[in-house]
Amino acid sequence: MSTFIAAIRSILTYVAVSLYVLLVGPPALLIALAVGRPNILYQVGLGGVRLGLWLSGMRIEIRHPENILLDRAAVYAVNHASNVEPPILYASLSRLFPRMRILYKAELRKLPILVRAFDLAGFVPLERGNRDQSLPAIERAAEALREGNSFLIFPEGTRSRSGELLPFKKGGFIMALKGHAPVVPVAIRGARDAMKKGSLIIRPVHVVVSFGPPIETAGLTLDDRDALVARVRAAVANLLQEDA
Repeated sequence: MSTFIAAIRSILTYVAVSLYVLLVGPPALLIALAVGRPNILYQVGLGGVRLGLWLSGMRIEIRHPENILLDRAAVYAVNHASNVEPPILYASLSRLFPRMRILYKAELRKLPILVRAFDLAGFVPLERGNRDQSLPAIERAAEALREGNSFLIFPEGTRSRSGELLPFKKGGFIMALKGHAPVVPVAIRGARDAMKKGSLIIRPVHVVVSFGPPIETAGLTLDDRDALVARVRAAVANLLQEDA
């Protein structure tokens, strides 16, 4: 019976959020394009995320929010096991708006309304495995960091089916080193139970987002990237075990 109820709530969530994007998205995009500022898009996006979380019944707990850096740019590196994690992290980092960017998969550029919003907000697409595209993308992201914009990344590069932490890819850490920005390790727990890989049902579960102390990159070079990756991955792993 609980699966049936979760399925009904999931359908309502998909329909409501889709209607929200179709009805609210284009006018907001036109206004943002007219004024040349993405602020309204961040708030409209946050409204859609909150609507989806409320309808699906998910409860979000944020731990150690003092580690969110409000006065300087940073790279927030998060584990990835479910499709619900990006919107949850988007809402969790809303205090950084409009200086919050996302390094996202280039495949998402197929979505017509979202791609225009992503471009206006300064989000950077990354085509993994394509060195000719990924290196300039990382350079653009590093420049955005130096200009004071933070980034959200999922360094595993794909969702973990088992929930176990996968190896971290280096692109986001090279970006942090080039942008002279600290890396904040972030662990999200419970999202895999909300929506498993391959499933469309969103379950009303308790999700915990934990922010770890920033790991500084000052004084480091690109030769230190492997050590930085290992240190951040270990920090995320420790956060995943915190009060588990």
